[in-house]
Amino acid sequence: MAELSLIGKRALVTGASRGIGRAIAAEFAAAGADVMLSSRKADALEEAAASMHGGRVETFAANAGDPDQAEACVLATVERLGGLDILVNNAATNPYMGPSLDVDLSRYDKTFQVNLRGPLVWTQAAWRASLRDHGGVVLNVASVGGIRSEAAIGIYNTTKAALIHLTKTLAAELAPGVRVNALAPGLVKTDFARALWEPAEEVVAAHVPLQRLGVPEDIAHAALFLASDFASWITGDTLVVDGGALVRPSFPG
Repeated sequence: MAELSLIGKRALVTGASRGIGRAIAAEFAAAGADVMLSSRKADALEEAAASMHGGRVETFAANAGDPDQAEACVLATVERLGGLDILVNNAATNPYMGPSLDVDLSRYDKTFQVNLRGPLVWTQAAWRASLRDHGGVVLNVASVGGIRSEAAIGIYNTTKAALIHLTKTLAAELAPGVRVNALAPGLVKTDFARALWEPAEEVVAAHVPLQRLGVPEDIAHAALFLASDFASWITGDTLVVDGGALVRPSFPG
């Protein structure tokens, strides 16, 4: 019987020191992959790496929105791990909450720099360093907010909608050697999303058909599937992992 395995694969996960990125990296390592963890803070990366078991785990501190740091991290991954087969563009930021018309351009630009330009820059670097010659997988972490509108986080959601479209574009351009897919998580209990769930978790969860909010491992399990050979005939797609929330019109509030 076939197993869901990443043995022999080399993966790079951005935003990997906490939340969804950390869970994906841990899941990949447990499945046998060698994994490079990247985020801005070296100490947080070291703490996360120490908790993971399975494949080899390395760390490299880098700002996901900085092209030079992205290039350096990708090259370090190829050098230390011997190659790069899987890139997970997970790092994201949301410096602004409120009506889209009121956003200042500084925070608007920052959101697009990290959430949309970032995945393209990292994919370009990975393509040049390894994927062009050896093939592989790119996985972009988008959001259900990229599929429907939500109050207060419209700018963030706009970047995620664009990331879903970028996923389709890159899937067409990089085929057949590289598969490119996206994940669209619903509301997951992470520090990043704390403002959306902590004030009224039970009320919000009651509006989700599966009656609970997500946890990072829910997204990691889906990421493992899309990164594995079990998804070898899937590209350009977006897998929604939201407990059925899109079945309902919206969360309250």
